[in-house]
Amino acid sequence: MRLLFDMDKKDYDPDGTKFFRPSVRGIIMRGGTLALVHSLKYDYYKFPGGGIDEGETHTDTLVREVREETGLNVLPESVREYGYVYRAQKGQTEDIFVQENFYYFCGVSGTLSGISLDGYEADERFTLEYVSPRYAAEVNRTHDHGVKGGSGHFAVMNERETRVLEMLADEFGL
Repeated sequence: MRLLFDMDKKDYDPDGTKFFRPSVRGIIMRGGTLALVHSLKYDYYKFPGGGIDEGETHTDTLVREVREETGLNVLPESVREYGYVYRAQKGQTEDIFVQENFYYFCGVSGTLSGISLDGYEADERFTLEYVSPRYAAEVNRTHDHGVKGGSGHFAVMNERETRVLEMLADEFGL
């Protein structure tokens, strides 16, 4: 899979302890819009997805995470690679937090199943919305994200998602 870009902050001790947390993100297109998760509490957009559990394939995780966050049912046979983003920065409990974020195009069935949000996701009132990638990127870059906006880890996640949104908009004329 191609590297989309690297986000290595180099703010850590390179000889320190490392925590690896790979994740997958779904790119679900409908017309000129994308199915994105909108945090109503902090007003930002992100791709549906999350961390890969031990023993899970990328497709298994994509199916599970998209269903949990949006209620959409990913069609496993539709999953195609887009690219990945490498992220490394000082961890909160470990010296180095390393994450490869794998982005996949995927189709979904017309059926919605119930969502199952984690505690912080429910607190942020995650909501499925279909919006243009340019609009979502503009919100991510210009809106006030409240106390969350001051978090270093949030800033990196927000920058990653925004850059991928802008790449998709440019590559596909969205």
